[in-house]
Amino acid sequence: MGKLIKNHWARLITLTAAAYQFAAALEGFFWPKIFWDFLTKTLDPAVKPVPALQIINLVMGLAIFAWEWPLGLIAGSSIHRSLEARLATFPLAALAAVLIYQGTNAAIYYLVAMVVYFWAYSEGEIVCAEPWTLPKRGGRGASKA
Repeated sequence: MGKLIKNHWARLITLTAAAYQFAAALEGFFWPKIFWDFLTKTLDPAVKPVPALQIINLVMGLAIFAWEWPLGLIAGSSIHRSLEARLATFPLAALAAVLIYQGTNAAIYYLVAMVVYFWAYSEGEIVCAEPWTLPKRGGRGASKA
C-alpha cells in the first residue's frame, strides 16, 4: 500500500467544511440564530437585522473552497502551496462558523482539517504547484514522498 498523503486528505475535509459553511450561511439568512444565544443575547445583532455574520461565513466558505479546489487563478501560487497560511486562516473560518447555529458542524470539520494539516506540516509534506499531484521522486532538490 502507498503512503497516506495527509495534505490531500485534509484538503478533502476542508472542501467539505467550506461547502457546509456556505450552505449554513445561506440557511442563516432565512433562520438567523447565534449558537451561543442560550448563554447571552448580546451577539444577536450580528445576525439580525443586518446579516453580517452570515455574509462573513458566505464569503469565507466561498474563498476557502476556491483556495482548496483550487481556482485557476490561485493554483500554483505561493498562497496555494502554503500549509502555514492554511493553519493561520482556518481558525478564523472555524470561529466564524461556530458562531452561527447552522455552522457548528463546519467548525468541527475545520478543526479536524487543522489537526491533519498540522500533522502534514510536522512531517514536512509539501503542497505541489499543480493541484492534486504528488511530489516528484528522486532528482536534485525534489522532496521524498
